[in-house]
Amino acid sequence: METKRLPSLASLVQRQPLFSHVLCFAGMGAAYGTAKSGVGVASMGVMRPELVMKSIVPVVMAGVLGIYGLIIAVIISTGINPKAKPYYLFDGYAHLSSGLACGLAGLSAGMAIGIVGDAGVRANAQQPKLFVGMILILIFAEALALYGLIVGIILSSRAGQSR
Repeated sequence: METKRLPSLASLVQRQPLFSHVLCFAGMGAAYGTAKSGVGVASMGVMRPELVMKSIVPVVMAGVLGIYGLIIAVIISTGINPKAKPYYLFDGYAHLSSGLACGLAGLSAGMAIGIVGDAGVRANAQQPKLFVGMILILIFAEALALYGLIVGIILSSRAGQSR
């Protein structure tokens, strides 16, 4: 009786496009932030239409989160070349953890940007002095995703150093 050998975990991780997961999480954060902020901009535009262009800032900041996910996805995908060099289990986990770090940070930052953007643009319509405070809070929320991007780059650069 002949037994079939199961593929190793490293080859499964190698064949599974893990970089698509990071883009999915970062994209969900960008989509949520854009949708939630967009609702606030639309409702604020009814009261004060002259402030609509000034209130687009949260929507733009949420869109940048998807770009962070795309950057990490490209970095991970360029690090996977099984024909040029062997792909070890450590490499797979390094790429998985870098994708999760950036993707989940982008998801949480998108939620923060969406909630702050929605409430901030509505409050800005009633009291224009709140604009600078809203921008500062949005910058700190965006910084969370930037930290995830930096951690993802560091973890991804560790792949290939296990030998």
